[in-house]
Amino acid sequence: MKDRYDVIVVGAGPAGSMTAKTAANAGLDVLLIEKRQQIGDPVRCAEGVNKKYLKEYIQPDPAWISAEVKGSKIYAPDGAMVEMSEEIAGAEVGYVLERKVFDRALARDAALAGAEVMVKTRATGLLMEDGFVKGIKAEHMDEKYNIRADIVVGADGVESKVGRWAGIDTTLKPKDICTCAQYLMTDIEIDTDFCEFYVGHKIAPLGYIWVFPKGNNMANVGIGITGNMSGEVRAKDLLDDFVQKRYPGGKVIEFIVGGVPVCGTIERTVADGLMLVGDAARQSDPVTGGGIFNSIWAGDIAGKVAVNAIKHSDVSALFLQEYETKWRAGLGRDLDMSLVVKERFMRLTDDELNTLGHSLEGIDLGSVTLIGLLWALFKANKKLLWDLRSIFKGIKEIEMEASVEVNS
Repeated sequence: MKDRYDVIVVGAGPAGSMTAKTAANAGLDVLLIEKRQQIGDPVRCAEGVNKKYLKEYIQPDPAWISAEVKGSKIYAPDGAMVEMSEEIAGAEVGYVLERKVFDRALARDAALAGAEVMVKTRATGLLMEDGFVKGIKAEHMDEKYNIRADIVVGADGVESKVGRWAGIDTTLKPKDICTCAQYLMTDIEIDTDFCEFYVGHKIAPLGYIWVFPKGNNMANVGIGITGNMSGEVRAKDLLDDFVQKRYPGGKVIEFIVGGVPVCGTIERTVADGLMLVGDAARQSDPVTGGGIFNSIWAGDIAGKVAVNAIKHSDVSALFLQEYETKWRAGLGRDLDMSLVVKERFMRLTDDELNTLGHSLEGIDLGSVTLIGLLWALFKANKKLLWDLRSIFKGIKEIEMEASVEVNS
């Protein structure tokens, strides 16, 4: 480990590794640090990702693909089911990954591109000069280091310390973070072609339960509920109730807990000499909590902007605004729309969720888009979903259809 680099990336998850790879590929001197001794372990998500999107950034490898699914099934409290094809099921459905292998593959790609990867290395602060971030303070094997860099990228997850040290408010209220618990279960009967989601206040208040197949009668069975619902009701207790009823003979071989932001976009993700990516930048979907693809996509943008900034010898927040502008242009509207949907669905009672589920019975969803699905729900349940009307503005196909309905 040297005492100076062009770019230091803090956190070797998908966002951090992709940032490091992109910057190193362009010839920058890059350090990627990870506080844990093993990249990708422990796993902190349900491991689902859209295969079409992912293929744009990494060649599929059977070593990190646990299962492929055709779509998702969403179950209302009374059992009414909505089936969605992979194409409209969102950025979390397609592959079910083996994250312990996948994350290491991304870090390996960064290393092969030229980045130096250091595990068991923790950032403990930032080096600041004249308001600019100029590197990090770090600890490795009980030794302390000051490592300088033109740009520091915070990919250090929820409530990013790197962002906070740079003056960005990364704190979250309990209602803005999803508390998650997940079992890896074996010896259970599952539908291997679909990811399953179960909604309802009784089984998962202000959240949902998921079952993601992983092959060989195994699945990730997890729950996420917002932090303001945690307390007397624990996510693990609710998950145990579900598992006892649904998979009484199943065996738990792994248990993980974690948190994911579900609050929509953060106020800013750049400062002088600094960018935030992934969960640190709250780029996960507020409805699903998923963010693997978003993190990789944004990491690639951050890497390219870092290259451009150093080429022009300008790492000011004004120059790095290019990153902020690009990721918000590509992702911001979707996240804002998801937040509106989440806020409305959180206020629905179980009976109202049942009504939504039954309203789509007999409708072929095989060729509609995700926004088309929401439009179909809105049309059939305008009174219940009136708060969603704003998300359809600017979508020409829907505005034309609505205009025809009004004038007919």
